[in-house]
Amino acid sequence: MPLLIVSASILLLVILIVKFKWETFSSLLLITALAGLALGLPWEKLPQIMVFGMGEQLGDLAVIIGCGAMIGKLVADAGGSYVIAEHLIGVFGRKKMQLAVVLASAIIGFALFFEVGLVVLIPIIFEIAKELKVPLAKLALPVGATLNTMHGLLPPHPAPSALTEIVGADIGDVILMGIVVAIPTMLIAGPLWNLCLQHFFPQAYRYQTKLTGFEASEKLPPRTQLPKFSTSVLTTMMPVLLIGSLTAVEQFLQIPRPFAPLLKFLADPNVAMLLSLLFAVYTMGFMQKRRLAAIGRSLNKGVEQVALVVFLTGAGGAFKAVLEQGGIAEYISELFAGINLSPIVAGWLIAALMHLCLGSSTVAAMTSASLMGPLIISANADPVLVVLAIGAGSIFGDNVTDAGFWMVKEYCGFSVKETFITWSTTTAMIGLVGLETILIINLF
Repeated sequence: MPLLIVSASILLLVILIVKFKWETFSSLLLITALAGLALGLPWEKLPQIMVFGMGEQLGDLAVIIGCGAMIGKLVADAGGSYVIAEHLIGVFGRKKMQLAVVLASAIIGFALFFEVGLVVLIPIIFEIAKELKVPLAKLALPVGATLNTMHGLLPPHPAPSALTEIVGADIGDVILMGIVVAIPTMLIAGPLWNLCLQHFFPQAYRYQTKLTGFEASEKLPPRTQLPKFSTSVLTTMMPVLLIGSLTAVEQFLQIPRPFAPLLKFLADPNVAMLLSLLFAVYTMGFMQKRRLAAIGRSLNKGVEQVALVVFLTGAGGAFKAVLEQGGIAEYISELFAGINLSPIVAGWLIAALMHLCLGSSTVAAMTSASLMGPLIISANADPVLVVLAIGAGSIFGDNVTDAGFWMVKEYCGFSVKETFITWSTTTAMIGLVGLETILIINLF
């Protein structure tokens, strides 16, 4: 019954938005409230649960999305995005550009969460697509697939890091085997699946002259006044450098006690994004001799135009909280109790179902791992492969409960229906290809 309620809620949401053309944010809030009542939540506590869910989701992402949009707008208005795009096109050429952006996303995805990586990369991907005169989705979907794969499979991302500790796997083995699994997963679920989508669903692949959060860029300065390629890359990559290097140091080196809290503070994604924004103001503003008023316009435009992304992300968090409080996780746990399956397949299935219902890959992974502990020991399963299987399942099938769904929708200019057909199927492919790769490895 709970799974039927979740399915009916998502179906009703799609009907409201697609058929009746209701505004997305209000539709999502309405469906959230109805789902809560259908799951038996007390009506007097429902507003509190929804507000808590919105706050919890935005507490993690509001600063990241806002600062990322402002950094992107500063880099775009100063001509930095154009410089990076022109350089990449010159080096890799038009035919190899998809592989080039996948490679760049994989490198960035080692350090950055999916949402942060998407916010950092999307203005550059947009500029490349504009220069090549190709649909943004042709490049953005493989980038998203790559970032999501790295987020689900490799430490130091939250879910695989926690899974490694819970299951008792060696972190070095998880990273090495995770890379082996990630490579075919990224290529098949990214460029190859994107090719199929473009063939069978071409209407979603539209050429865009505007990007949510980065519209109305100021006229590019003369070529002699454009920022250097190195400065543009450094500004764009500053969140990666801050989060990645500090996280790596924290993960693999023994830090003297007095410096550990400072390092943890600086490696926090919110702090890193704020510091990166200040750096961008200097490199893409003052260094380019832009006036304070021009810098202010870029900052204001950047933060104003991601308002809908933030609202939808928060509403998705409210929906997720209602489903959690409605006992979906407990229901799924009972559903799998006593089922005789391989730990790899069982871990993947539980995590995938949890993610479909709750949206959070971390919650899906943690719940699955807690249920899988005794089974791993009794079946003498390889803990590294179980960690990777749960990680692959935890990113299967993004939908309206996941922040990434709404971010991809807005940035790519998709309708809700188009987002389901493109992004939801892409993340489903990530989960399936990841599982198949793990099962093949398990044979040897």
